[in-house]
Amino acid sequence: MRHAYTPTLSELQAFVQAARSGSATGAAAALGLTQSAVSRALGTLEARLGVQLFLRLRQRLVLSDAGRAMLGDAERILADLQATAMTVMSFGGHDQVLRIACLPSFGAAWLIPRLAGFARAAPQVTYDVSTTLSPLDFARDARDVAVVRGPVSGQGLQVDVLCEEQLVAVAAPALVGAGPLADADLAMLPLLQQSTRPNLWLDWFLHAGLDPITILRGPRFEQFAMVLAAAKAGLGVALVPEVLVAGDLAAGQLRLASGRRLASGTPYVLVVPERSAPVPAVAQLRAYLAGLAA
Repeated sequence: MRHAYTPTLSELQAFVQAARSGSATGAAAALGLTQSAVSRALGTLEARLGVQLFLRLRQRLVLSDAGRAMLGDAERILADLQATAMTVMSFGGHDQVLRIACLPSFGAAWLIPRLAGFARAAPQVTYDVSTTLSPLDFARDARDVAVVRGPVSGQGLQVDVLCEEQLVAVAAPALVGAGPLADADLAMLPLLQQSTRPNLWLDWFLHAGLDPITILRGPRFEQFAMVLAAAKAGLGVALVPEVLVAGDLAAGQLRLASGRRLASGTPYVLVVPERSAPVPAVAQLRAYLAGLAA
Protein backbone atom coordinates (compact mmCIF):
# COMPACT_ATOMS: atom_id res chain seq x y z
CA MET A 1 0.00 0.00 0.00
CA ARG A 2 1.51 3.29 -1.13
CA HIS A 3 1.30 6.21 1.32
CA ALA A 4 0.24 9.62 0.06
CA TYR A 5 3.74 11.00 0.66
CA THR A 6 5.55 8.21 -1.21
CA PRO A 7 6.79 9.53 -4.59
CA THR A 8 5.69 7.82 -7.77
CA LEU A 9 8.25 6.40 -10.19
CA SER A 10 7.56 9.16 -12.72
CA GLU A 11 8.09 11.83 -10.06
CA LEU A 12 11.42 10.31 -9.01
CA GLN A 13 12.57 10.08 -12.63
CA ALA A 14 11.61 13.70 -13.27
CA PHE A 15 13.36 14.84 -10.09
CA VAL A 16 16.63 13.00 -10.84
CA GLN A 17 16.79 14.11 -14.48
CA ALA A 18 15.96 17.71 -13.57
CA ALA A 19 18.71 17.66 -10.94
CA ARG A 20 21.19 16.32 -13.49
CA SER A 21 20.28 18.68 -16.33
CA GLY A 22 19.34 21.77 -14.33
CA SER A 23 16.12 22.33 -16.27
CA ALA A 24 12.70 20.85 -16.93
CA THR A 25 13.50 21.02 -20.65
CA GLY A 26 16.62 18.89 -20.25
CA ALA A 27 14.77 16.40 -18.06
CA ALA A 28 11.96 16.20 -20.61
CA ALA A 29 14.43 15.43 -23.39
CA ALA A 30 16.07 12.68 -21.32
CA LEU A 31 12.74 11.08 -20.41
CA GLY A 32 10.97 11.51 -23.75
CA LEU A 33 8.27 13.69 -22.18
CA THR A 34 7.03 17.23 -22.63
CA GLN A 35 8.43 20.04 -20.55
CA SER A 36 4.99 20.66 -19.03
CA ALA A 37 4.71 17.00 -17.96
CA VAL A 38 8.05 17.22 -16.14
CA SER A 39 7.10 20.52 -14.50
CA ARG A 40 3.82 18.99 -13.30
CA ALA A 41 5.65 15.96 -11.88
CA LEU A 42 8.10 18.18 -10.01
CA GLY A 43 5.30 20.37 -8.65
CA THR A 44 3.32 17.33 -7.54
CA LEU A 45 6.40 15.83 -5.84
CA GLU A 46 7.14 19.03 -3.92
CA ALA A 47 3.50 19.31 -2.86
CA ARG A 48 3.50 15.64 -1.80
CA LEU A 49 6.60 16.10 0.39
CA GLY A 50 5.79 19.59 1.60
CA VAL A 51 9.26 20.91 0.77
CA GLN A 52 10.88 22.89 -2.02
CA LEU A 53 13.31 20.61 -3.87
CA PHE A 54 14.51 23.19 -6.40
CA LEU A 55 15.26 26.89 -6.43
CA ARG A 56 14.07 28.51 -9.68
CA LEU A 57 16.87 30.88 -10.69
CA ARG A 58 16.77 32.53 -14.13
CA GLN A 59 15.12 29.55 -15.84
CA ARG A 60 17.53 27.18 -14.12
CA LEU A 61 16.62 24.56 -11.54
CA VAL A 62 19.10 24.49 -8.65
CA LEU A 63 18.74 21.91 -5.91
CA SER A 64 17.72 23.19 -2.51
CA ASP A 65 19.18 21.70 0.67
CA ALA A 66 16.23 19.30 0.79
CA GLY A 67 16.76 18.37 -2.85
CA ARG A 68 20.44 17.64 -2.29
CA ALA A 69 19.53 15.45 0.69
CA MET A 70 17.08 13.47 -1.46
CA LEU A 71 19.09 13.09 -4.66
CA GLY A 72 21.43 10.25 -3.63
CA ASP A 73 18.63 8.05 -2.33
CA ALA A 74 16.47 8.78 -5.38
CA GLU A 75 19.31 7.79 -7.73
CA ARG A 76 19.91 4.60 -5.74
CA ILE A 77 16.23 3.64 -5.83
CA LEU A 78 16.07 4.07 -9.60
CA ALA A 79 19.33 2.15 -10.05
CA ASP A 80 18.01 -0.69 -7.87
CA LEU A 81 14.81 -0.83 -9.91
CA GLN A 82 16.80 -1.03 -13.13
CA ALA A 83 19.02 -3.79 -11.72
CA THR A 84 15.95 -5.73 -10.59
CA ALA A 85 14.36 -5.39 -14.02
CA MET A 86 17.54 -6.60 -15.74
CA THR A 87 17.75 -9.57 -13.37
CA VAL A 88 14.19 -10.57 -14.25
CA MET A 89 14.91 -10.06 -17.96
CA SER A 90 17.74 -12.61 -17.68
CA PHE A 91 15.04 -15.27 -17.35
CA GLY A 92 14.24 -14.71 -21.04
CA GLY A 93 14.45 -18.05 -22.86
CA HIS A 94 15.11 -19.98 -19.65
CA ASP A 95 12.79 -21.59 -17.16
CA GLN A 96 15.04 -20.88 -14.18
CA VAL A 97 17.82 -18.55 -13.03
CA LEU A 98 20.23 -19.95 -10.45
CA ARG A 99 21.68 -17.24 -8.20
CA ILE A 100 25.11 -18.31 -6.97
CA ALA A 101 27.46 -16.51 -4.59
CA CYS A 102 31.05 -17.71 -4.88
CA LEU A 103 34.57 -16.95 -3.72
CA PRO A 104 36.04 -14.90 -6.60
CA SER A 105 39.24 -16.84 -7.33
CA PHE A 106 37.74 -20.28 -6.74
CA GLY A 107 34.73 -19.35 -8.85
CA ALA A 108 36.89 -18.31 -11.79
CA ALA A 109 39.29 -21.28 -11.60
CA TRP A 110 37.02 -24.14 -10.52
CA LEU A 111 33.29 -23.44 -10.59
CA ILE A 112 32.77 -21.49 -13.81
CA PRO A 113 34.65 -23.98 -16.04
CA ARG A 114 32.40 -26.72 -14.63
CA LEU A 115 29.25 -24.74 -15.34
CA ALA A 116 29.83 -25.45 -19.03
CA GLY A 117 29.08 -29.13 -18.42
CA PHE A 118 26.12 -28.26 -16.23
CA ALA A 119 24.74 -26.03 -19.02
CA ARG A 120 24.69 -29.06 -21.30
CA ALA A 121 22.99 -31.15 -18.63
CA ALA A 122 20.44 -28.48 -17.70
CA PRO A 123 19.94 -26.16 -20.70
CA GLN A 124 16.81 -24.64 -19.15
CA VAL A 125 18.87 -23.04 -16.37
CA THR A 126 20.89 -19.84 -16.60
CA TYR A 127 23.08 -18.24 -13.92
CA ASP A 128 23.54 -15.08 -11.94
CA VAL A 129 27.00 -15.51 -10.35
CA SER A 130 28.31 -12.92 -7.88
CA THR A 131 31.22 -12.87 -5.46
CA THR A 132 31.37 -13.26 -1.71
CA LEU A 133 34.30 -13.56 0.70
CA SER A 134 32.34 -14.97 3.63
CA PRO A 135 29.32 -17.17 4.39
CA LEU A 136 26.03 -15.52 3.52
CA ASP A 137 23.16 -14.62 5.78
CA PHE A 138 20.52 -16.34 3.68
CA ALA A 139 17.78 -14.76 5.77
CA ARG A 140 18.80 -11.41 4.26
CA ASP A 141 20.32 -12.51 0.94
CA ALA A 142 18.16 -13.70 -1.93
CA ARG A 143 20.83 -15.86 -3.58
CA ASP A 144 20.05 -19.56 -3.88
CA VAL A 145 23.40 -21.13 -2.96
CA ALA A 146 26.92 -20.13 -1.98
CA VAL A 147 30.34 -21.64 -2.69
CA VAL A 148 32.74 -20.83 0.17
CA ARG A 149 35.47 -22.40 2.27
CA GLY A 150 34.16 -24.42 5.17
CA PRO A 151 33.45 -25.24 7.83
CA VAL A 152 29.96 -23.81 7.60
CA SER A 153 27.19 -24.52 10.07
CA GLY A 154 23.83 -23.04 10.83
CA GLN A 155 20.22 -23.91 11.26
CA GLY A 156 18.60 -25.03 8.03
CA LEU A 157 21.85 -25.11 6.01
CA GLN A 158 22.87 -28.12 3.93
CA VAL A 159 26.57 -28.37 3.07
CA ASP A 160 28.10 -30.40 0.21
CA VAL A 161 31.88 -30.81 0.06
CA LEU A 162 33.19 -29.92 -3.41
CA CYS A 163 36.93 -30.51 -2.99
CA GLU A 164 39.65 -30.41 -0.38
CA GLU A 165 42.19 -27.58 -0.38
CA GLN A 166 45.85 -28.42 -1.08
CA LEU A 167 48.30 -25.52 -0.88
CA VAL A 168 51.32 -25.34 -3.18
CA ALA A 169 54.20 -22.87 -3.45
CA VAL A 170 54.62 -21.47 -6.97
CA ALA A 171 56.76 -18.82 -8.64
CA ALA A 172 57.87 -17.55 -12.01
CA PRO A 173 60.38 -19.96 -13.62
CA ALA A 174 63.07 -17.28 -13.61
CA LEU A 175 62.83 -16.99 -9.83
CA VAL A 176 63.13 -20.67 -8.86
CA GLY A 177 65.20 -22.11 -11.70
CA ALA A 178 64.85 -25.67 -12.89
CA GLY A 179 63.47 -27.48 -9.89
CA PRO A 180 61.76 -27.34 -6.49
CA LEU A 181 63.67 -25.76 -3.62
CA ALA A 182 64.23 -26.89 -0.05
CA ASP A 183 62.18 -24.98 2.49
CA ALA A 184 65.30 -23.30 3.91
CA ASP A 185 66.11 -21.93 0.44
CA LEU A 186 62.46 -21.02 -0.17
CA ALA A 187 62.47 -18.90 2.99
CA MET A 188 65.24 -16.75 1.52
CA LEU A 189 63.04 -15.61 -1.40
CA PRO A 190 60.39 -12.86 -1.30
CA LEU A 191 57.21 -14.49 0.01
CA LEU A 192 53.97 -13.00 -1.26
CA GLN A 193 51.39 -12.50 1.48
CA GLN A 194 47.62 -12.90 1.13
CA SER A 195 46.07 -10.34 3.51
CA THR A 196 42.75 -12.15 4.00
CA ARG A 197 44.59 -15.37 4.93
CA PRO A 198 47.72 -14.06 6.65
CA ASN A 199 48.75 -17.36 8.30
CA LEU A 200 49.35 -19.39 5.13
CA TRP A 201 53.15 -19.08 5.10
CA LEU A 202 53.25 -19.43 8.88
CA ASP A 203 51.45 -22.78 8.66
CA TRP A 204 53.65 -23.88 5.76
CA PHE A 205 56.96 -23.36 7.59
CA LEU A 206 55.70 -24.60 10.95
CA HIS A 207 54.69 -27.80 9.18
CA ALA A 208 58.26 -28.00 7.81
CA GLY A 209 59.68 -27.52 11.33
CA LEU A 210 61.41 -24.23 10.50
CA ASP A 211 61.56 -21.02 12.51
CA PRO A 212 58.94 -18.77 10.88
CA ILE A 213 60.19 -15.50 12.38
CA THR A 214 60.99 -13.85 9.03
CA ILE A 215 58.44 -15.42 6.70
CA LEU A 216 55.63 -12.92 7.22
CA ARG A 217 57.67 -10.17 5.56
CA GLY A 218 56.82 -9.44 1.96
CA PRO A 219 54.35 -7.68 -0.35
CA ARG A 220 50.72 -8.09 0.67
CA PHE A 221 47.76 -8.56 -1.64
CA GLU A 222 44.07 -8.91 -0.85
CA GLN A 223 43.01 -11.78 -3.13
CA PHE A 224 44.56 -14.91 -4.60
CA ALA A 225 44.16 -13.53 -8.12
CA MET A 226 46.41 -10.62 -7.18
CA VAL A 227 48.92 -12.91 -5.46
CA LEU A 228 49.11 -15.05 -8.61
CA ALA A 229 49.56 -11.99 -10.82
CA ALA A 230 52.43 -10.88 -8.57
CA ALA A 231 54.02 -14.34 -8.78
CA LYS A 232 53.82 -14.31 -12.59
CA ALA A 233 55.48 -10.90 -12.56
CA GLY A 234 58.40 -12.37 -10.63
CA LEU A 235 57.73 -10.44 -7.42
CA GLY A 236 58.04 -13.50 -5.21
CA VAL A 237 56.74 -16.94 -4.28
CA ALA A 238 52.99 -17.47 -3.86
CA LEU A 239 51.36 -20.01 -1.58
CA VAL A 240 47.99 -20.79 -3.13
CA PRO A 241 45.40 -23.56 -3.44
CA GLU A 242 46.53 -25.97 -6.15
CA VAL A 243 43.12 -25.87 -7.80
CA LEU A 244 43.62 -22.18 -8.61
CA VAL A 245 46.99 -22.60 -10.30
CA ALA A 246 46.69 -25.83 -12.29
CA GLY A 247 46.27 -23.99 -15.59
CA ASP A 248 49.24 -21.69 -15.00
CA LEU A 249 51.46 -24.67 -14.12
CA ALA A 250 50.38 -26.56 -17.23
CA ALA A 251 51.04 -23.49 -19.39
CA GLY A 252 54.50 -22.95 -17.89
CA GLN A 253 53.69 -19.49 -16.59
CA LEU A 254 54.43 -20.66 -13.06
CA ARG A 255 56.55 -23.46 -11.62
CA LEU A 256 56.33 -25.41 -8.37
CA ALA A 257 58.79 -23.85 -5.93
CA SER A 258 58.55 -26.76 -3.50
CA GLY A 259 58.10 -30.50 -3.84
CA ARG A 260 55.56 -30.74 -1.05
CA ARG A 261 51.92 -29.78 -0.53
CA LEU A 262 50.04 -28.73 2.57
CA ALA A 263 46.44 -29.76 3.22
CA SER A 264 44.61 -26.88 4.88
CA GLY A 265 41.97 -29.16 6.35
CA THR A 266 39.25 -26.77 5.20
CA PRO A 267 37.37 -27.86 2.07
CA TYR A 268 35.47 -25.81 -0.47
CA VAL A 269 31.77 -26.38 0.01
CA LEU A 270 28.40 -25.69 -1.59
CA VAL A 271 26.02 -24.20 0.99
CA VAL A 272 22.30 -24.61 0.36
CA PRO A 273 19.70 -22.94 2.61
CA GLU A 274 16.61 -24.92 3.44
CA ARG A 275 14.42 -22.72 1.26
CA SER A 276 16.56 -23.45 -1.82
CA ALA A 277 16.81 -27.23 -1.46
CA PRO A 278 13.49 -27.99 -3.24
CA VAL A 279 14.26 -25.67 -6.19
CA PRO A 280 14.74 -27.90 -9.26
CA ALA A 281 17.78 -25.96 -10.55
CA VAL A 282 19.49 -26.23 -7.17
CA ALA A 283 18.80 -29.96 -6.97
CA GLN A 284 20.21 -30.42 -10.49
CA LEU A 285 23.35 -28.44 -9.64
CA ARG A 286 23.94 -30.48 -6.49
CA ALA A 287 23.54 -33.74 -8.36
CA TYR A 288 25.89 -32.59 -11.11
CA LEU A 289 28.62 -31.45 -8.70
CA ALA A 290 28.24 -34.63 -6.65
CA GLY A 291 28.82 -36.62 -9.83
CA LEU A 292 32.04 -34.71 -10.47
CA ALA A 293 33.25 -35.38 -6.94
CA ALA A 294 32.49 -39.07 -7.31
